[in-house]
Amino acid sequence: MLERKDFFMEHRNYMGGQWVDSESSRTFESLDPATGEVVGVLPLSSAADAEKAVEAAAEAFNGWRLTPAPKRGEILFRVGQLLQERKEQLAQLVTREMGKVIAEGRGDVQEAIDMTFYMAGEGRRLTAHTVPSELPNKFATSLRDPVWVVVAITPWNFPIAIPSWKLSAALICGNTVVFKPASASAMTAIRAPTSAPTKVSPIPAITRATPPFGS
Repeated sequence: MLERKDFFMEHRNYMGGQWVDSESSRTFESLDPATGEVVGVLPLSSAADAEKAVEAAAEAFNGWRLTPAPKRGEILFRVGQLLQERKEQLAQLVTREMGKVIAEGRGDVQEAIDMTFYMAGEGRRLTAHTVPSELPNKFATSLRDPVWVVVAITPWNFPIAIPSWKLSAALICGNTVVFKPASASAMTAIRAPTSAPTKVSPIPAITRATPPFGS
């Protein structure tokens, strides 16, 4: 059953370890599609904000990639635990913001929980491959290196599950992330990684910007 209570929230962009206003100073409202109520207010970001987000993620890259993979896994595991603790709250927000029935909202959050735990385990399974060499006295092996900054652009219909597929995979491999959620469900997408900002989140390797509709 959907709980009718005050979900109103206001968010800013998260870049370089700080919550910041958009360069445009403009905002937009996220609305409950069933009632038209305002669920929250978010920044209407610009191209300048996107560039700043990439710069912040690039600056965080060296520190994050040098964090041992098992340690990155421990951080993601804690995120999975926080998603578990906030599952019902997040599911209610999914339904309020983008209109899924509550059972589907809970399923959306559960997918994110499962993926985050799975990728946390990959922190101890990021093994290289050794292959036979066609040359004598030669040793052939492959190493796994982070790519750099990953830009994750996600749709509105699975606002917690799909970001988890992109963010957790990129982060466990040592990449940093610029996360642009769909404007139609941006409040939910932002609340999931920041479900407990005083404990573990936001992960220092993630920057967020919410550009205009259709951008």
